Amino acid sequence: MRLRASATQRINTRQYERGLRRYVGRMSDDVKQAVNQTRLDVQSEARRRAPVDTGRLRSSIVSRAENSGRSVGYVVGSNVVYARAIEFGRDEMDIFPKTKQALFWPGAAHPVAKVHVPEIEARPYLRPAIEMTEIFFRANLSQIRGGR
Repeated sequence: MRLRASATQRINTRQYERGLRRYVGRMSDDVKQAVNQTRLDVQSEARRRAPVDTGRLRSSIVSRAENSGRSVGYVVGSNVVYARAIEFGRDEMDIFPKTKQALFWPGAAHPVAKVHVPEIEARPYLRPAIEMTEIFFRANLSQIRGGR
């Protein structure tokens, strides 16, 4: 699935790994579990923050883990066409036909030469959610540590 708007986060787990190795004598299942829960928390936070008209943007927000060796991370994003415009905003613009002389769509009263699309003001939902990574990660890690 191609994400139209996304935010990627990598968590430097080295400092946590050292502490966990001292604590449990090994690593990474605990840290990977904390990162995975953090990914889900950030996804939920992005969904909570997403503006809702039809609910399509909110329900399209997904996440996936990205693990490469000792580095763990995740991507959170949406594949709806307008996701990027909502996150970052967009200047007003005119849409012109590419191959025909006019634009027409079902329900239109008549063909038109152009369509004016107004400016879209940015309403960030991904970036504020991704900025909460460290808060979520520390909380998830402490729950794992405290659960033993």
